[in-house]
Amino acid sequence: MAAEQMAERGEDGLAPTPPARPLDSVDRDILRILRTDGRASIRAVAERVHVSRANAYARINRLVEDGVIRGFSARVDHERAGQGASAYITLKIVQNSWRTVREQLEALPGASHIALVSGDFDVLLLVHTPDNRALRELVLTRIQAIPEVLSTRTLLVFEETDLGPRPDPLPEPA
Repeated sequence: MAAEQMAERGEDGLAPTPPARPLDSVDRDILRILRTDGRASIRAVAERVHVSRANAYARINRLVEDGVIRGFSARVDHERAGQGASAYITLKIVQNSWRTVREQLEALPGASHIALVSGDFDVLLLVHTPDNRALRELVLTRIQAIPEVLSTRTLLVFEETDLGPRPDPLPEPA
């Protein structure tokens, strides 16, 4: 790759993400609606924010393109879906190995949230497995086999509550 091209890219070799355009009140209203009901039709969104369907469509596409909307998903009851064991797993990892470890954790079956954090450990991982035997197998043979993982601690979840859509945390512009 030419030096000019390298200079245009970030340290991970990917093109830098352009900054998101500022959100106006209509954009924030659209986000509130879609956070509550990701399946809302363009027509319903347009009616609720008082813009044309074409305008609502264009705005939603722009929010997706800018990375403000990262995707649309369903909230799943993991137990009813056959994933009755859940755990938070804390990991201490080799310094500067976050990207490598993250890629390997993303590939794990049942991994649903991964965060690089500060404090007594480096990574917090939420997993859902069919049962404790599968959880044990995941931790002892898959996670602890990652060379950059120095140690793990597993916190079994006894009960969880999905908070779902909440009152809007999107700040209004100053």
